[in-house]
Amino acid sequence: MTVINAIKTGHVGLNVTDLDRSVDFYVKVFGFEVIGEGREKGKEFAFLGRDGQLLVTLWPQSELNYDANHAGLHHLAFQVETPEEVLAAEEVLKGLGAEFAYEGVKPHGEGAASGGIFFVDPDGTRLEIYAPTGAEEAHAPTSGAPTCGFF
Repeated sequence: MTVINAIKTGHVGLNVTDLDRSVDFYVKVFGFEVIGEGREKGKEFAFLGRDGQLLVTLWPQSELNYDANHAGLHHLAFQVETPEEVLAAEEVLKGLGAEFAYEGVKPHGEGAASGGIFFVDPDGTRLEIYAPTGAEEAHAPTSGAPTCGFF
């Protein structure tokens, strides 16, 4: 018997190597606003969100980039409402010179309606922006397995 009746993800904390660079990236790509920050030496952080709701915290506590070979975060996915929002984010990312795992919007699986774009942040953290519909006609890059699990 569980003692937790309802649960949802509150916010995600990411270690970064350069706080200013990461804040700039997340604000430009996701339209986040800085809703709190600390700049005291050794206690730096940034709280990012929308409409006062905290979504992502950035902590400059890493010296090395993200390493997919270590246990921990596989990727972080953000759902948007429409395929047009996915495409708009893709254009922003291209303008920033972001690295993409695949070219264009990819479905979560062959024939799936949901799909998006798969890319990395400045520290190599794997990210995804997807919509629940609009990817029905796109080809999945990984057959027999979820696209988001193999980038």
